Amino acid sequence: MSQVLVAFAGLPGVGKSTLAARVGVARSAPVLPVDPIERAMARFGLVGDVPGMAAYGALAGLAEVQLGLGLSVVIDAVNPVASARGLWHDLAERAGVPLRVIEVHCGDEAEHRRRVEARLPAEPDPLTPTWDQTLLRRAEFEPVIGPRLVVDTSVDIDPLPAILTYLT
Repeated sequence: MSQVLVAFAGLPGVGKSTLAARVGVARSAPVLPVDPIERAMARFGLVGDVPGMAAYGALAGLAEVQLGLGLSVVIDAVNPVASARGLWHDLAERAGVPLRVIEVHCGDEAEHRRRVEARLPAEPDPLTPTWDQTLLRRAEFEPVIGPRLVVDTSVDIDPLPAILTYLT
């Protein structure tokens, strides 16, 4: 399998992490989620938009190391704005590997809400979005422009075969 940088994009609760993990296993590629970096930064009091972009920058740095080792990399992040997604375009170009963007949606709003609410911890966690926060993020989500595969996880068809075909 040829080396590739895979960047997932989509709102919280749509199924990005589940699909990213499955792609990582199928491709024997490291899956790099942004959430643990954001949580680590928050433990040190770094929260907000600027630290959020810094988390993406840190993630890009980790991905660059893995690409330099000759591995494919799977990015698991919301990637809500063009500037965040631009990191992956720039990295793929520097590394000389193709970028494959996978935009994930859940077309059934009731199911999406159920998933988001099922993820909420017993104790409030500012980094785990509520449904209302997810709706705010949806309003701020900039359209993904350019080549990508769009996956709707509310459809009762396993998207993995189509994703793996897209990656080759």
